[in-house]
Amino acid sequence: METKHKESFRDSIATINEKGTRNFIYPKKPKGFFYQYRTYLSWVLILFMFASPFIKVNGNQFLLFNILDRKFNIFGFPFWPQDFHLLVISLLVSIVFIILFTVIFGRIFCGWLCPQTIFMEMVFRKIEYFIEGDRSKQLKLQKQAWNTEKVLKKTIKWTTFFIISFLISNVFLAYLIGGDVLIEHIKDGPVSHLSTFIYLLLFTAVFYFVFAWFREQACIIVCPYGRLQGVLLDNKSINVVYDYVRGEGVSGRQKLRKNEDRKSAGFGDCIDCKQCVQVCPTGIDIRNGTQLECINCTACIDACDDIMDKSGFERGLIRYASEENIAKNEAFKFNIRLQFYTVVLSLLLSVFVLLLFLRNDVESNFLRLPGQTYQTSADGVISNIFTYNLVNKTTSDIENLSFQLVSHEGEIEVIGNLITLKNQSLSNGTIFIKIKSSDLKSTKEKINIGVYSNGKLIDTFKTNFLGPKK
Repeated sequence: METKHKESFRDSIATINEKGTRNFIYPKKPKGFFYQYRTYLSWVLILFMFASPFIKVNGNQFLLFNILDRKFNIFGFPFWPQDFHLLVISLLVSIVFIILFTVIFGRIFCGWLCPQTIFMEMVFRKIEYFIEGDRSKQLKLQKQAWNTEKVLKKTIKWTTFFIISFLISNVFLAYLIGGDVLIEHIKDGPVSHLSTFIYLLLFTAVFYFVFAWFREQACIIVCPYGRLQGVLLDNKSINVVYDYVRGEGVSGRQKLRKNEDRKSAGFGDCIDCKQCVQVCPTGIDIRNGTQLECINCTACIDACDDIMDKSGFERGLIRYASEENIAKNEAFKFNIRLQFYTVVLSLLLSVFVLLLFLRNDVESNFLRLPGQTYQTSADGVISNIFTYNLVNKTTSDIENLSFQLVSHEGEIEVIGNLITLKNQSLSNGTIFIKIKSSDLKSTKEKINIGVYSNGKLIDTFKTNFLGPKK
């Protein structure tokens, strides 16, 4: 029965109790070296998140993901549907990077960089500590009747959570529709832009639900990254782990007693204080080994180091290490699998950077009008009708546009006016291309069309030109 009880953590997650209902986690407020630096990093990342939709680079929003209008800005570079191949490569680079990073460092991303963890632990949890107190006070408040104190504290906390969720929703919306557009909608008022306001309330409700009630379950149940680690991790991966060799000794754990010779008795350095359990935001016992609920937040490291200092033992009973480092005392090695991932990642990054620099500011597309064949004039000139599409990816207007044949002698006649292509806009129209029959070598001639601005070539496009049989 005792063994079954010790292994029960493998049958269920910490957020579900024995009755199958929700078990709310009330972690003790962490403190220590890692928590301090996680806090500093969180401030930088939160500032970056709130500022990015309102930073401009060459007139472009620093980060924009306007799915509806199919406009994307990444680090100030505008991307259009025509740049979809770059988006695919960037996603491949991200996936390989996550795999490589996880194989080496485990879920360090979850504990240090994930927006869910940052907002939950560094914003909402801190507010909760400030209003309701630490773990013991929160548990006491939860158990007491709904008196004036409990109603007041819960109301203040939930109201504050809602306000912060509303602010996060505004920033989230700025990434989707643009920072300038959001500011205009705010100035005009919710009545003038009712759909925007409804979306804002929906996002607020989602964020409020996640951070006020769902909380750590987003990492445990919803996020697929925690499940992936079971496939990606091996005994050489670096994680937050408990040194069971040192902690258990020969005789296992034992609470600290005065004037006890623990070494002679065979007890390990773990004094079974359970501080690592109480401080864990997902409610696990790190001493049970690597678990899917662990987000590598390092709270248990700080808690254990503090106890080791007070007990007179060496720090590092819980630390960043690999399973092999604990079991065999072997150092980390850059094995063949890691070398392979690194090579693939380097190649993908090189291709992405190369394509990014080769990308034109203007993209042109010329297609022969469907269902139309060539026409022959009395003087032996062959003409084809084409439709053109131009995309200006820059923040400047492109003036004095013209089309010329680059590969052949001939004439291009534009139907209508083609003078200026507005910044970040599309333009389309119809043209006639005329080439002498004597200059054509096949019935499906390859021709190059040049797009010029103020007499300067800015883009070329290769297409087929139909002609008579020779």
